[in-house]
Amino acid sequence: MMANPTQENLKELVAKYHPRVKSFIRKSVLNKEDAEDIAQDVFYQLVKAVNTTINPIENISAWLYRVAHNMIINSGKKKREEELPYSKNDENDDFILNDFSEILLDKGEAESPEMEYLRALVWKELDSALSELPQEQRSVFELTEFEGHSLNEISKTTGISVNTLLSRKHYAVLYLRKRLEDLYNDLIYF
Repeated sequence: MMANPTQENLKELVAKYHPRVKSFIRKSVLNKEDAEDIAQDVFYQLVKAVNTTINPIENISAWLYRVAHNMIINSGKKKREEELPYSKNDENDDFILNDFSEILLDKGEAESPEMEYLRALVWKELDSALSELPQEQRSVFELTEFEGHSLNEISKTTGISVNTLLSRKHYAVLYLRKRLEDLYNDLIYF
């Protein structure tokens, strides 16, 4: 533990902690370049803190990891905000379901007749699509997405393995994404 970092020992601190902090970040951030950017931002914050902070940093290691953790969370939020609309070429994105969930569940904006109609239309189509799913897939989808249960909770209650539940939900999401794609495109591109 090194208390009260100063301008003189910054180089030493960066050399000592950069590999550890970067390794910590890489465990949570898949993209190597994004991890490097976050690590660079963490140490930029350290330099800024040393130059401007009235209150000294008591535990440099804990401070660096806390800043890194917060930046990882913020980068995840920023990425979600920057997501592009659904593309037929990108099979792994859940944009359709994410956009529909915002329409279905977001009561933040003032209710207009158009939004009420849109919400009713999406609920009707979603209900119809869910009724077409096998009961096992529908059940796990509804329990996780509508009722907020974790797969571990469902597994303990039902005795079905988490992997089986995960597989069922995966197939439900794939089906719903495909089934609701036309409605999504009609709403987005009308």
